[in-house]
Amino acid sequence: MKTITALFAAASTFAVAAPAMAQSADAPFTGFRVEGLAGYDVSQAGSDADNEANENDDQSIDGFNYGIGAGYDFNAGGVVLGLEAELSDSTAKTEFTNGDFEGFGLGNVETGRDIYVGARAGFLAAPDLLIYGKGGYTNARYNIESSFDGDEYRAKIDTDGFRIGAGAEYALSGNSYAKIEYRYSNYSDAELDFEGDTPDQDLGEIDLDRHQVMVGYGLRF
Repeated sequence: MKTITALFAAASTFAVAAPAMAQSADAPFTGFRVEGLAGYDVSQAGSDADNEANENDDQSIDGFNYGIGAGYDFNAGGVVLGLEAELSDSTAKTEFTNGDFEGFGLGNVETGRDIYVGARAGFLAAPDLLIYGKGGYTNARYNIESSFDGDEYRAKIDTDGFRIGAGAEYALSGNSYAKIEYRYSNYSDAELDFEGDTPDQDLGEIDLDRHQVMVGYGLRF
């Protein structure tokens, strides 16, 4: 969590220190922005954790992803550079499909919150259309609800990884904009966090892939 705090602090400092906080007709992709996000979310076992012995097990869970984001962009005459942060959640969870449990390496879980901090860079394909790529750090949580010897217990799996993606953003009237993007995340480290006084447990290396297609609507200030 120290890494997350440091990255958020750096992004916030950059946004506050930036001299220009409003977009103009000449630079529509400049300034501080906030946005709402929604889309399709899939978590699945990576190649190291794939269950090839069972063809009926697709090793994945999917659902609806939703969240909020913020960032600051600088339009340097056709090239746009920016920092961004995002907090999201998902409805994806493990379940039985046609009698087969769709596990994907983490057991019986439901997807929890996801924190992302990163940067993006793009070019103006048109005066009001930005094509961009992005990348950064992501920390995703998966919630466990299970029982042992008749007692229910709850725990959380915190995973660390990276995210890359690409998208298009279109400047609408006024200071609003719409966007669509694809993102791929890979998580390679995990920690099991128990409720109460039970000490956390390092799960070591994992292999978890995540694919998302998101749309967003935002305002720039």
